[in-house]
Amino acid sequence: MDYAVRVTGITKRFGNHKAVADLSFEVPPGVIYGVLGPNGAGKSTTLRMVNDIIAPDEGEIRLLGGLHAGREAAAHVGFLPEERGLYPKMRVAEMIAFMGELRGMPARDAARAAAGWLERLGLGEWTRNKVQDLSKGMQQKVQFAATMIHEPELVILDEPWSGLDPINADVLREVVRDQTRSGRTVLFSTHLMEQAEQICDQICIIARGKKVLDGKLADIKRAAAEEGLVALGFVDDAARARAEAGPLADAAIVAGTRPPRPGDTADLEVELAGGADPGRLLAALVEAGVAVRRFERVTPTLHQIFVDRVGVENATMAARDAGEAA
Repeated sequence: MDYAVRVTGITKRFGNHKAVADLSFEVPPGVIYGVLGPNGAGKSTTLRMVNDIIAPDEGEIRLLGGLHAGREAAAHVGFLPEERGLYPKMRVAEMIAFMGELRGMPARDAARAAAGWLERLGLGEWTRNKVQDLSKGMQQKVQFAATMIHEPELVILDEPWSGLDPINADVLREVVRDQTRSGRTVLFSTHLMEQAEQICDQICIIARGKKVLDGKLADIKRAAAEEGLVALGFVDDAARARAEAGPLADAAIVAGTRPPRPGDTADLEVELAGGADPGRLLAALVEAGVAVRRFERVTPTLHQIFVDRVGVENATMAARDAGEAA
């Protein structure tokens, strides 16, 4: 199997609104792949098309090396929708086992698997409670167990961390990692860049229904680091003044300076001029007798890359929503 998900030129319209526009990406098997973007970017629409809940108006989707999305691939796929769907009057273990039976599992195997997932997710003592007795975060973990009970090869999760407290988010994150260690593929959507950065192998950033950037997260961050930002910290104000009067004023080396990122201990960040490298700046600082306490090439966070690619307005919307979710 050379791919787990292959999306080729898909487009989806709702009336005059184009929710997804000519989107293509490919998910290799055995990775954690994040579809990222602000709310309204088309993430959920994309995952619903991958799971054949809605059909694309244009383009093609193939799963697990060639299966058509929908009936042909259904037995191999687990899907956690953004809108959770549990039966509140059912007992927790029965709810999960029932979902396993719907996937073709024998009743005894489904019951055993349900008990195992409840223990794994820290809900073993809630087995006989009704779903309605659980908190929102606990219900979300029950939904996740129902998604995973038949051990699907491809796991599709739509905003899985939305509404989870930090402890439960950590639990779910570790369980997701376990899936890829077992050879499964996880495709998920989120607007929470911090969560994505902690867990993704590869990402696709979309905004207004269009792909902005995709690839291996490590490669994307490495490329961003090579764009020429250096964090500088000076031993005292005199050293800073000497740098600003000398090397930092040299347009052949420095294109500009800006304040450090929030929470960073640097005094400023330096944007290198085209053709200049960090070594040249460091040599100029040494030659000018500037004493520094820190000289570090900046590797942007995924959130910073997100801001650069989708714009401040969209990124601010996502950050606000992340704060509300927390």
